[in-house]
Amino acid sequence: MMQTINDRYINRELSWLQFNARVLQEAADENVPLLERLRFIGIFSNNLDEFFKVRYATVKRIDQAGKEGRNVLGGIPARELLDQITDIVIKQQSRSLKTIQKITQELKKHDIFIINEDEVSEEHSDYILNYFITKVSPALGTIILNGLEEFPHLKDSGAYLAVKLKLKDNDPDLEINNAIDGRIYALIEIPKNVERFVVLPEIDGKKYIIILDDLIRYCMRTIFSIFDYESVTSHMIKITRDAQLDIDSDLSKSFIEKISSSVKSRRDGEPVRFVYDKTMDSETLNFLMNKMGINDTDSIIPGGRYHNRRDYMRFPDMGKKELIYQPIKPLRIRGLSLQGGLLDKIAKKDYLQYTPYHTFSYTVKFLREAAIDPKVKVIKITIYRLAGISHIASSLINAVKNGKKVIVQIELQARFDEEANIRYAEQMQREGVQLIFGVAGLKVHCKACIIEREENGKMKRYGFISTGNFNESTAKVYTDYTLFTANQSILKDANKVFKFFEINYKVNRYKHLLVSPHYTRNSLKKLIKKEIKNCKEGKASGIQLKLNSLSDYDMIDKLYEASNAGVKIELIVRGICCLIPGVKGMSENIRVISVVDKFLEHPRLYIFKNGGNPLVYISSADWMTRNLDRRVEISCPIYDKDIKEELIDTFTICWSDNVKARSLNGTLENSYIQNDEEEIRSQLATYEYYLKKTKK
Repeated sequence: MMQTINDRYINRELSWLQFNARVLQEAADENVPLLERLRFIGIFSNNLDEFFKVRYATVKRIDQAGKEGRNVLGGIPARELLDQITDIVIKQQSRSLKTIQKITQELKKHDIFIINEDEVSEEHSDYILNYFITKVSPALGTIILNGLEEFPHLKDSGAYLAVKLKLKDNDPDLEINNAIDGRIYALIEIPKNVERFVVLPEIDGKKYIIILDDLIRYCMRTIFSIFDYESVTSHMIKITRDAQLDIDSDLSKSFIEKISSSVKSRRDGEPVRFVYDKTMDSETLNFLMNKMGINDTDSIIPGGRYHNRRDYMRFPDMGKKELIYQPIKPLRIRGLSLQGGLLDKIAKKDYLQYTPYHTFSYTVKFLREAAIDPKVKVIKITIYRLAGISHIASSLINAVKNGKKVIVQIELQARFDEEANIRYAEQMQREGVQLIFGVAGLKVHCKACIIEREENGKMKRYGFISTGNFNESTAKVYTDYTLFTANQSILKDANKVFKFFEINYKVNRYKHLLVSPHYTRNSLKKLIKKEIKNCKEGKASGIQLKLNSLSDYDMIDKLYEASNAGVKIELIVRGICCLIPGVKGMSENIRVISVVDKFLEHPRLYIFKNGGNPLVYISSADWMTRNLDRRVEISCPIYDKDIKEELIDTFTICWSDNVKARSLNGTLENSYIQNDEEEIRSQLATYEYYLKKTKK
């Protein structure tokens, strides 16, 4: 049984591992297309890498500082929590390996064979050797470890083959080669700029793939041809490093320079996890650990033959369309055409875009239209994560070239996207975009855009507020709400947020938006308090929340208080949930579900029954301490009656899921919700809901 805090909260780190177990469930689900199952393995592995870089690294720092950190870590001493995490991860890794083995066997039934170096046929031998010589060898880094005074620096999350050559006893060069007991040790870095999965020529209609690691193993004789050895073994290892950014305080440097320098320094972060092939012989393992200074207090994870399984997210489809999810055709928003002008339509009515069910093209179209509209004078936008090739960025640059004033608040500390954001910031700055780098001590996580348009001698605002990043790539796989509006009251408040970026010693008053870090927490508490009052007075009451994470103990306590007052609370939480539902006398009126499926559930939606006149908000803020107190976030009220109804409908559809929904509780079991109701897979049902709307 995993540890909680006096049975009142679930530890945040353990709850996150429970979420990643749900991702692993998708990989094991035989109803999921085979190649999609492999891609879920990739997502599981990528998630785990980031967890160790951030959360595990944080706990380790607390442990090394000699603090138990009970308040920070949810009542569990740091060393005990590190041990629990390692134990869970080892078990999850074991399950993931078994899942891969099952998938690999299933692929054979579809004439897809993933072969290793011992299974290479004569027909493929020449192809592999030529591929190695022309594409792999030029990118290969090989280091002989014997005789090195200092162990080479291993890149964060880089994958390496640890090689042991046993030289022949009669080799006259044993001493010259610094052989240790007749053995030479080496490291081969698996190149990242070569495809991990090498598709080989078909044979009799059968498709073959060899993983790059095994292709390199097959070519060991070529790599180490100068040595006279009788045997060679190779096993994969990987180091994960602490991803904390240490920001330089040098006043002579620009903020871009400081972040850029910090990102580079991250590459030298402390190791927090060492993963190795569990079949590695003890001699090689001890040699490596001694050289690397790894000891028993570090997280040492025995893994499988292959690491960096995040690469499975890019596993080729092999021309087998039946083994992947069929893409959906993104829908148009009813009443809003991409062929005509958007601003004139939005002037009359609010519209809701729900990607990926709706096409993201409306967001791009809005900015492209604003960029060339002579009446538009100013464009303001917040940017957190952009796509690799961003139409958003190009639209903003185009606007500058058309004489518009463009103000971009770009968050340079968006974790793991710092380098991409720095690139875009420098590009936009060169083109004349006015950049704002946020507020000291606060990340800017809100998603908002405002344009100012001259109409009849006055400035009128148009804009959009979203729950997700303005990113064409993630919009295809993340579910997110975006409200297009010309509501001057809402946009006046949004404009105050942009003023706060520039003059951040002044705290503005907002009449409509809930804005972190100043007002969101207290505003949400007041809304919960009102539901308690309505319940006690016999009025319609209830709280429905859709979140990525719920970990703030103060807000959880308010939900417990509402539950004890009789308020029915329904929570859809994709990731971390520290609240324990269904406990008599504490949370018996609270139910929590989590949906993991084809799309990543990303929107934040708050619904308060409010005596029969629901208050509905879309938001960028999860109920985490960082979102409420240490970030700039926007929660936007929905005033349009039709859109309000639409949001409540989509929540209800998701809440009714009995295919991909799991019930969350204090046991961390991830039990699927099963009942006798009609089968509802909420993501498919949501698409059908919007498809019907387009036909009305």
